[in-house]
Amino acid sequence: MDTVTYTLKSAFPLFWILLAVAGAFVRTRRSPSQRAALQTWQRWWAVAALGCSSLWMTAAFLIGPDTMADAIGFTRSPFQFEIAFANLALAVMAFRAASRSATPRERLTIGIVAGMFLWGAAIGHVYQWFAHADHQPGNTGGVLATDILLPAVMIFLAWREQRLPAAEAVAPPVRAQLAKHA
Repeated sequence: MDTVTYTLKSAFPLFWILLAVAGAFVRTRRSPSQRAALQTWQRWWAVAALGCSSLWMTAAFLIGPDTMADAIGFTRSPFQFEIAFANLALAVMAFRAASRSATPRERLTIGIVAGMFLWGAAIGHVYQWFAHADHQPGNTGGVLATDILLPAVMIFLAWREQRLPAAEAVAPPVRAQLAKHA
């Protein structure tokens, strides 16, 4: 595999992170409060970074199991079907985390659950990398970075929202309106 092809295949998972960052950045330029900005970032992260990437992995493992096995550096296995549905579960949880009714605690819990699966996968990738010199694009590079970053950022954003003072719960223009009528 030539260097350009390897780089493109290895870096593709990072597309979902870039999409989430770009979308959140654009949407939060005029946020009324820090809480509103954090919630927007959490929604974009949940939908684009975790949700869409997990749906992509679900489809990839179901539609092209041989291609996925080759990309990872393994032979085809019945476990790929299970990995597809584990990714589907991550996508469903991510879309729940993106809903307006999701609480910071829910988002934190979803981030932790995603971490349990994805950080376990990351440990497996690192093991295969060092124990078996598996440098396939689906084992190292972008997939390894996303396995680590997706839950870590989700957990951090939810934790950060929980740490905001209660006064941040209402956006400044709403507080001004409430004070005016009090």
